[in-house]
Amino acid sequence: MANSLKKRGQKFVRRFSKTSVKVGEESKEHIKENVFQRFSHIQNIRLLIFEWSLLVLALVLLSAAQAFWFSRSYAEDTFVSGGTYVEATVGRINSLNPLFATTSSEKTLSRLMFATLVTNDYSGHPGIGLAQSIRASEDGKVWTVKLRDNLQWSDGQPLTNEDVMFTMALIQNPAVNTIYDSNLENVVVRENERGEITFTLASAYADFASALEIPIVPKHELDDADYKTLVEDSFSVAPVTSGAFCFNATQTTNTVDDVIVYLSSNPYYYMNTSLLASFGVHTYQDKESVITALNSGAVTATAALSGSEATRVTASNFTRLDVPVNAGVFAFMNTSSGVMRDTSVRQAVREGLDMASVRSVAPDTEALDYPLLSSQIELSSYPALPASNPEAARTKLSELASSDGSTINIVTVNTGFLPAVATNIKEQLTQLGANATVTVYEETQEFIANIISRRAYDILVYEIELGADPDLLPYYHSSQTATSGLNLSNYHNSIVDDLLVGARETLSADLRAKKYESFLEYWVNEVPAIGLYRANLTYVVNKNVRAFNRDANYVTALDRFMDVTNWAVARGAKNLTP
Repeated sequence: MANSLKKRGQKFVRRFSKTSVKVGEESKEHIKENVFQRFSHIQNIRLLIFEWSLLVLALVLLSAAQAFWFSRSYAEDTFVSGGTYVEATVGRINSLNPLFATTSSEKTLSRLMFATLVTNDYSGHPGIGLAQSIRASEDGKVWTVKLRDNLQWSDGQPLTNEDVMFTMALIQNPAVNTIYDSNLENVVVRENERGEITFTLASAYADFASALEIPIVPKHELDDADYKTLVEDSFSVAPVTSGAFCFNATQTTNTVDDVIVYLSSNPYYYMNTSLLASFGVHTYQDKESVITALNSGAVTATAALSGSEATRVTASNFTRLDVPVNAGVFAFMNTSSGVMRDTSVRQAVREGLDMASVRSVAPDTEALDYPLLSSQIELSSYPALPASNPEAARTKLSELASSDGSTINIVTVNTGFLPAVATNIKEQLTQLGANATVTVYEETQEFIANIISRRAYDILVYEIELGADPDLLPYYHSSQTATSGLNLSNYHNSIVDDLLVGARETLSADLRAKKYESFLEYWVNEVPAIGLYRANLTYVVNKNVRAFNRDANYVTALDRFMDVTNWAVARGAKNLTP
């Protein structure tokens, strides 16, 4: 049986082998006959082959295009998380403690790293920050603040009332000498039984909410520090923060005193986490260096340049944004000494000046006729400004020059359009028959001490902040004519004093408006100052990034950071929700 099966298997193998050989030979013949021997016919059908090849290629490309279009129809190119934004600033960094921020660089870092109890909102008015709510008593003397729930520092520690009370105590400690001393002068700060913080004022103050735009510092980091040397504490070098960004590192550059401070997105920020992975603040000692850095692409943006200086940034990938802020440029008249103490001379100066000509040397700015903005308070009416009367002005000013040879001394500082504006005013006054000179100073502490404090001018062309809500007492109340005050006109009027105090202490918007309407009548008639134009935030920024929202109302240039968590530099495809 076994032998029979073996023979059958051998027979099958031989048969299969013969068949395989035969099939192989026939396949070779078939390939030779139908493939290789037909190569000679390709030339006759080459056009047909080319057409079919093009058709196949077209079908492949159309399929790829359809797939790409299909994917793009459900996605968009947009800004995404990641990347580093570098802003150039001018000024040294002596401390990262926000309570001592005085230079532009320090103030920028303070706003990026530290949250405040109150912060200006998109409308340009004080809004809540770390505070969940803030309310005033009926008499305007007690302001109560309640913190948001679950606030945290960048190290994960809770931010509580203890930190707020600790910060307020530091500010009110004369040994510490912070920049916020005046915000809390004669203010009693306590924590009530409901876990709220109360601020009790000596007198009513309708705009006290603005005074609470104070950065809070962590008690657990500074409780054991020596208050007398707080500015030198290790916290001032690497602070724990509460803002949109936390401290990462400080990098020195090849230039003496210039550094780059790198910040990282703060995962514990009480608002949404920043799209930017990091934010760099590159300090420079002068504006020339900033312009060079922009033209070379070393930085992303800057707010350190004025409108005239920004024209020197020639790199094609940068654009310039000009956004009005609540600040104004005025020609302040020294009403207590010199030629401007005569009201009729001040009136002649205003009536003789061609304001269109003055404002033409400050392009892209808004005219500012009054010391109040419509965004601050709604008035039912404004007093009419006197019509231009150059002939009457020429008669008065020529008489002044010929009678005693008096010279109108015009002073300003070397920033923005101010020198050009002061020169324009001087030239117009000269054409009107007056003797006038212009002196331009660098804006230093020496200028403040020797010129501003002493009121060593007849006319001062200068920019002042107007604030979120109107409060003109610092600029026109007679109590502020002291060397440390801001009454730059040395203006005295007891009725105006009462109106300004009343407006400050009145919480009713309607009553405040009436008091300011009365004040403006005196301001226009007695001419302690002439409104020139509203100041701008000039921002030079790379066209390929997203920075601040230009539709908001900005009180100060630093308010550009109110939406910094939405700034972005990285781009990518984002899937759309079906």
